[in-house]
Amino acid sequence: MKRRQLIIILSAFLLVGYSCRKENQVNPDSSLKLSFSADTVLFDTVFTSLGSATHQLKVYNTHGDDLKVSSVRLSGGEASPFRINLDGETATEFYDKIVPANDSLYAFLRVTINPNDLNTPFVVEDELEFVTNGNTQTVKLLAWGQNANYIVADKVVILGETPYHYHIVADSLETTVWTSERPYVIYGYALINSYGTLKIEAGTHIYCHQGGGILSWSDGQLVIDGTADEPVVVQGDRLEAYYNDTPGQWEQILMMDGRAGADHRISHAIIRNGTIGLNCQSALKVTECALRIDNTIVENQSGYGLFSILYAVEAKNFVIANCGYANFWAFGGDYRFVHGTIANYWSATEHSDNIAMQIANQALDSHEELYYYPFHMEMDNCIVYGKQKNEMTTSFGAEADSTFVLDHCLVKSEKFNGDMAGFSHCLFNLEPYFVSTKDFHIDSIASPVIGTGNPLFGNELPYDLDGVSRIGAPDMGAYQFYPR
Repeated sequence: MKRRQLIIILSAFLLVGYSCRKENQVNPDSSLKLSFSADTVLFDTVFTSLGSATHQLKVYNTHGDDLKVSSVRLSGGEASPFRINLDGETATEFYDKIVPANDSLYAFLRVTINPNDLNTPFVVEDELEFVTNGNTQTVKLLAWGQNANYIVADKVVILGETPYHYHIVADSLETTVWTSERPYVIYGYALINSYGTLKIEAGTHIYCHQGGGILSWSDGQLVIDGTADEPVVVQGDRLEAYYNDTPGQWEQILMMDGRAGADHRISHAIIRNGTIGLNCQSALKVTECALRIDNTIVENQSGYGLFSILYAVEAKNFVIANCGYANFWAFGGDYRFVHGTIANYWSATEHSDNIAMQIANQALDSHEELYYYPFHMEMDNCIVYGKQKNEMTTSFGAEADSTFVLDHCLVKSEKFNGDMAGFSHCLFNLEPYFVSTKDFHIDSIASPVIGTGNPLFGNELPYDLDGVSRIGAPDMGAYQFYPR
């Protein structure tokens, strides 16, 4: 009983204290104004018809009394492309909002831009107006708009157990050309049908939404024709600065088995921030075409850079860099790489087994049984490097004919060495001196790759990925050293 009486007495004192506490008064003094976390809210390029990311504006009351904000409104009213959320309510104007003393309010802003006839980016703007104690204060709202060609999935197909939502962009016996006038935004997969061809011209930008990409169906053909000055860029559709180096934003470029005489070709492209950059597979039959790559960068994929099953791939003057599992993974097939840099310094997640290259002629099927296919690979004047002790692994069985030869290459490996079959005039475990773990130009005259490439392969590719001459004394890798 005594304990119960004590609780009742304490509760009474608390109630009396609370009822007697003097609350802050709303101060109407016209000299008191709001402060803001920014005087301009800037949105990066926003595709027309699509909503932007949400940006935050913080509204401060730095005074010792409460302030009443008589009105908060978008100057453009209902016609404004911007929308504001304040205290969980979305509108274009608000009234009589209290900002407590020495406290703040959060305003969350989005923008949706209507399309027009412009091909180049354009500016839309508005102001967010605050009226407090007779004072009018404004925060500028600014966004860049970009019209685009939208590819939106309207069909679905099942490959294995995976559904692919797609829209046909090049039907059978049809050649479709994508130009650089406006970017392409893909929701789902842009599908090239059997005996169809998609050609992508220099300077074209392609933005893939989460879970989407480009799919070349069996006997379809993909041709990317970028140039040194106007590469084709494939990346995710989030354009805010935060997403510049965020992997896994979209799925992949998937090329199934192709017909003879219709090789997939990728020239002068930058493919970044997906799950699998280039995925080539003999899915329905043994492919009769090859994938031919030149002057291309595949980087920052959450899974694989180049993933290949029973395919023929030729790659020259290329970089495959920083992927979550392996830059280059291949089971079976026929490969030739010349003047490539395959470097993995992945740091986006805690994967401990991500490496530059994994090759095999054997793999487990769904019943945990091994099956085998021939594997042949030649690498010339290449760099295979990264932060792991062994950046190259193999899994070969005698049941399938398999060979690999690395000629004049730098390899990071404690497993292999120059006395072993498959390595000719190779260097091992010597620091290449890259500019950084994201820039694979050579940055030091002390680099062992300078001048140590085979001139035969250098003459085959007389200019590096930047267009710098390598005739006479080629360096290993995609880039020729020059003093900076």
